[in-house]
Amino acid sequence: MTKITPAVPMTLAVLTLLAGAAGAQDAQAPKDNITAVRDEDGRYYTADDVPTFKIAEDGTVDWLTYSGFRRYHAECHVCHGPEGEGSSYAPALKKSAIALDYYAFIDVVTNGRKKVNVAEHSVMPAFGENVNVMCYLDDIYVYLKARGADALPRGRPAKKEPKSDAIRDAENSCLGNN
Repeated sequence: MTKITPAVPMTLAVLTLLAGAAGAQDAQAPKDNITAVRDEDGRYYTADDVPTFKIAEDGTVDWLTYSGFRRYHAECHVCHGPEGEGSSYAPALKKSAIALDYYAFIDVVTNGRKKVNVAEHSVMPAFGENVNVMCYLDDIYVYLKARGADALPRGRPAKKEPKSDAIRDAENSCLGNN
């Protein structure tokens, strides 16, 4: 029978603790939720495959950011204010697209959210069945992300990339135009 000295379990425990601490540091390291690392048919993505914006040095925005400006102002600005700046009725959203996880953002828009307590009363309606929001959810997200990163000034973007065939096809499919 092999005898384990008391130092071995203690060493293993310390190594496990150190490994867990190192993993926790990695988990707490801020992720780059903004920088586009790849382009797929006119859609830009971060290293984590999260949609993001792309703005050229001359101010030309990607199609989704431009479309997001239009869709945000058609569906969202009535409550959340122009350019994601907020209003007396609903909070600013421009920083939410950076601070809030992409999938949490989708969940809130799709399913809504209700916070009612002594200090707060806010209700975000569910837009999961509104094709004018859901077919353009990534567009709205990247527009708000560009605004929140202060990469896009207020107002309609002056220059935009052309809409790719892949984006056009996805839009038509979502809207039932195929």
